[in-house]
Amino acid sequence: MNYKETCEYLYGQMPMFEKQGASGYKEGLVNTLKLDDHFNHPHQNYRTIHVAGTNGKGSCAHTLAAILQMCGYKVGLYTSPHLVDFSERIRINGQPIDEDYVVDFVEKEKGFFEPLSPSFFEVVTAMAFKYFADKKVDFAVIEVGMGGRLDCTNIIFPVLSVITNIGLDHTQFLGNSLEQIAMEKAGIIKQGVPVVIGETTPETKMVFEAVAAEAKAPITFAEEDKEVTACDATEKGLLYQTRDYGIIEGELAGNYQEKNTNTVLCAIRQLEKQGYMYPVICEPEQTCQNREVKIAFKNVCELTGLKGRWQKVKDAPLTICDTGHNVAGWEWLSRQLQNVPCKHMHIIFGMVEDKDIEGVMALLPKEATYYFTKSNNKRSASENVLCLYAQNFGIKGKGFPDVNSAYEAAVNAADEKDFVFIGGSSYIVADFLKNCI
Repeated sequence: MNYKETCEYLYGQMPMFEKQGASGYKEGLVNTLKLDDHFNHPHQNYRTIHVAGTNGKGSCAHTLAAILQMCGYKVGLYTSPHLVDFSERIRINGQPIDEDYVVDFVEKEKGFFEPLSPSFFEVVTAMAFKYFADKKVDFAVIEVGMGGRLDCTNIIFPVLSVITNIGLDHTQFLGNSLEQIAMEKAGIIKQGVPVVIGETTPETKMVFEAVAAEAKAPITFAEEDKEVTACDATEKGLLYQTRDYGIIEGELAGNYQEKNTNTVLCAIRQLEKQGYMYPVICEPEQTCQNREVKIAFKNVCELTGLKGRWQKVKDAPLTICDTGHNVAGWEWLSRQLQNVPCKHMHIIFGMVEDKDIEGVMALLPKEATYYFTKSNNKRSASENVLCLYAQNFGIKGKGFPDVNSAYEAAVNAADEKDFVFIGGSSYIVADFLKNCI
């Protein structure tokens, strides 16, 4: 098999939650532990940072990886889902996994893993952990796939755990209350390992405090230990005033990034306490309090390959895409959309069926023109269903069979002073980036 055929094999032969929903989800760590034994526990050969949360975990994971890279470390980064190509999931210092490695791994190991009937995510996680070991990384930043306690990334013993926030998402798997979901995500808290919590509610804070106390894990609540003291939007992103790091220019421009930045800076402070934030390439007494952190925040996309976070793809008309895909994410996005100066707003919008479509619809700006569509994903809600939902909220728009036709219609209708937004689902953004730019 070549690389393309190997990827199609992985997508088609193994249960895949991202494409199939509930039927593609495998709960528990049985297969993960068997795979880990088979590969001789590769994640034990490097330090890890574990990142969970309902929203923001991808941005935080990429930014932490960028900072560690700037300190001279060789850094693995494991995230999901990918937007354009499978190789985005597994990176070292921003470079995607070698295509030949993917092909060789599957050809050599499928005789072992096929009898296990593993999920796509179980196999790819094992591949990532082994790749990082084979390439001798110093650190790996590992993003949780879903939840935490039973996620197959949860076999690592990290030097730091990070939980960004808790929202009502994936409730069919994680629970119907904030407390239940917090308990699942708190499952990444390990004995004696420091944990940083980005945001809490009264219900979730009690859970985190109890789990951390039982594990004797030092806990930091970022919202109480504020590193970011002020935040202003600029043409290039966000400008932060910080308590300990001076002025930081943030490349990631979504308003929700202020919370993520505060979480990341608190995480960096914990790494400093453990002695990890001393630049490998600089004098031993020089910490990463200024130059390296600032360069990383200013260049996180180039350093790590991050896409789809309030990403500008065109200036006239201003065109932005964002992967926000649930109510918690849209509480931020809707406010930001309302503040974009423009003559008229055009929104290309789609969601997957198992999300809270009504909850997100209630947050959408009413004055925009909508182009409802679906991605090339079996979980996508049809454009006709979205049009019906929209009528209940006084939202006007038409349905389009794919993202490409929706984008073409929006661009033809928009003038240079208008604003075009693409979002509602990671898969809508993925189809847009693959097919429209």
